[in-house]
Amino acid sequence: MDIVEALAAESGMVCVVGAGGKKTTLYSLANRVPRGVVTATVRIPIFDDQVAHVAVTDAPVEALRTNESWPLGLVPEQERDDRYRGYDPALVTAIRASGHADAVFVKADGARTRWLKAPNEHEPQVPAMADTVIPIASAKVVGKPLTDEHVHRPERVADVTGLELGDTIGAEDVAEVLASRDGGRKGILPRATVIPLINMVDDEELEAVGREIAEGIHERVNVPRVVLARMNTDDPLVDVVT
Repeated sequence: MDIVEALAAESGMVCVVGAGGKKTTLYSLANRVPRGVVTATVRIPIFDDQVAHVAVTDAPVEALRTNESWPLGLVPEQERDDRYRGYDPALVTAIRASGHADAVFVKADGARTRWLKAPNEHEPQVPAMADTVIPIASAKVVGKPLTDEHVHRPERVADVTGLELGDTIGAEDVAEVLASRDGGRKGILPRATVIPLINMVDDEELEAVGREIAEGIHERVNVPRVVLARMNTDDPLVDVVT
C-alpha cells in the first residue's frame, strides 16, 4: 500500500481539513496520480511551484478540459500577492463531475500553519459530493499547551475536548478532535470515506504518539484506518493503523 491508496485518494474528490500539513498533503497526493487537480473552497496560498500550471479562471471545467500539463491548479482569482480565493463548493463538484481529472484535491478549511484545529460555525467547506475526507493533525502538538501558538481556534478545541486554555494537549485530545462531529468529521456526509491522517511523524517517539492517537480514534469512531505519515518527504507513508 502506498500513500495514495492508504488515503483513499486514487480518484474522485478528496478534501483535506484540519491542521498540520493540509497543503503539503494536497500537493504530495496530486503529484502521485496521473491527472491530479488541486483546488480549494477557501483561501489557499499561492502554490504555482507545487503543480505544473495554475489556471486562474471562472470557467474551471473548460480549463480542465483543454489542459495538457499535470498536476493542474484551479482557482477563481488571486486575492492578494500571497493567496488565491477558492471556488464555491458547487463549482468544485462540477470539476469532479467533468471526468477530465482522475482526482480532485480540495483544501476545505484553513489553519494558519498550526498543528491542530477545530472548525468554527462556517467551516469546513466540504462539497456534498466529496468521496474522501482526510482530517489532519500533527503528532507534534501532543505535549504542547492549548494556545494559539500551536492550535488554530483553541477555544473550539477546548469545547470539543473539555480542556481548559493553556492545558497540555494529550494524544487522547487529538483523537477526540479528529473523531468528533464538531471537529475533524464536521460537515461530512455519510457517502464520504473518512481517513484520519497523523502527520509530522518524523521519528520513533512521534510514531509512538501517532499510534496512541490512532488507537484513540478507533475507540471513538468507525473509520477504515488511520494513516501515520511525514508528508513532506519522498516516501511519506510511515504506517497504517487499522
